[in-house]
Order: sequence, then structure tokens, then C-alpha cells
Amino acid sequence: MKFLVLQHINIEHPGIFLKFMKEDNIQIDTVELDENEKIPQLDQYDAMIVMGGPMDTWQEETYPWLKPEKEEIHKFACVQKKPFLGLCLGAQLLSEAVGGKVRKMKTPEIGVLKVSVTDDKSLFKGLDKDLKVLQWHSYEAYDLPNSTNLLASSADCKVQAFSSDRAFGLQFHVEQTSKTVPEWACVPEYKSALEKTLGENALEKFKSNVEKNLSVFNSSAKTIYENFKKII
Repeated sequence: MKFLVLQHINIEHPGIFLKFMKEDNIQIDTVELDENEKIPQLDQYDAMIVMGGPMDTWQEETYPWLKPEKEEIHKFACVQKKPFLGLCLGAQLLSEAVGGKVRKMKTPEIGVLKVSVTDDKSLFKGLDKDLKVLQWHSYEAYDLPNSTNLLASSADCKVQAFSSDRAFGLQFHVEQTSKTVPEWACVPEYKSALEKTLGENALEKFKSNVEKNLSVFNSSAKTIYENFKKII
């Protein structure tokens, strides 16, 4: 199998999913969009994974590569209807591709929090209804068309996960490793949101909490990965 991975900053990569894919001898082509790398011909790929990033879906003037990226996501997920997995910003880009919208949240979600699984028949099959995840976002998808399925929700963010045909969007993170929080905290936009939401001295406590729950995240990531493979 051959997967295409779209990244928007080099430290926000598939994390532990990379380990799973390599163990399965999956060929991985990574495109670093923020370094102006071009998206290759889509027909050669069995699945696409789109990662998060510090930019927002509406910032096409600042990040002009967002526009062609959205077009390619729409082509892959909505026209070709191939397996697609979007994480955080990747989920928001999928939302727009299927006809939904993205908006700034009243209260950002940052920390180790729980989401409620509302549909455990596909991507979340075998997972707990109350799923502990890593959150680090200030925008959310909303107003999705009736053709989509809501898969998970929370009090502050209704659309935590959704699907459309064989495409899945997850607003939260389960792909993190022990390096994730320290690396992401170096990104000015992420650090600012973290301190604004949790306080100036919250980083060490946040990092410790993530490390304490890392085995839970890794287990959830493995289940999600195996379920995703089944639709390919």
C-alpha cells in the first residue's frame, strides 16, 4: 500500500502512526506544504493523511498553498472517495471540502480531555465511549451537511470527529509521542494558546499529564489505525 501524508509544519507529523505504517511496510510519501512542496498525482495513493498546523483554513492569502491543498483533498475524499484521515487542521480542511464550515471557538480546548464517542461502528470500533485524547485547538468544524456522520463530540466542541463516505476527520490528537508537547510548545501560535488557556506556567504540568496518559493514547491510536486500514 502507498499513503500520501500532507504536513503543514515539520514537527506535526503522523507520530506513532508512522511506526504502525512502517511495521506494515506501507510506502509513505510526505509533502511539506509549508516548504512549498507540491502535491503529486493522487491516483497512485491508497489513502491520504492530513496533519494539523498552526495556520487556519481561512488564511489563504498568508498561506497560498492552502487553496490547492483544499482542492486536492476534495478530489481525493469527495470525488475519488478514497480513504482519508484528517487530524486537527486536517479535519477542518475536510469539513470545508465536504461543504461544512470552520469557526473560532468561544473557549479553546487544550489539555488531556475526554470526548464522547457517538458512533463506534467504524473508525472507533473497540474504543471506550468516553475517550481520553489530547486537545490543542482554537477553531472547530460546524454546520456539516446531512451526508456526514457525527462520530464523537464534547461539551465545548460538538464536532470532535465525523465521517463522509470513506473520509474521517478527527479534531483531537491520539498520534502523539513523548516528543509531541515539547516540540509543539516551541511553535509561537501553540505556545500562546496554551498559556492563554492554561496559564503561563502550565507547560510542565501539561507535558507530565500527556506522558502519564501516553499508553492510553498509543492504544487508541493503534485501534483507530487498524480500523482505518480495514476500509482501504
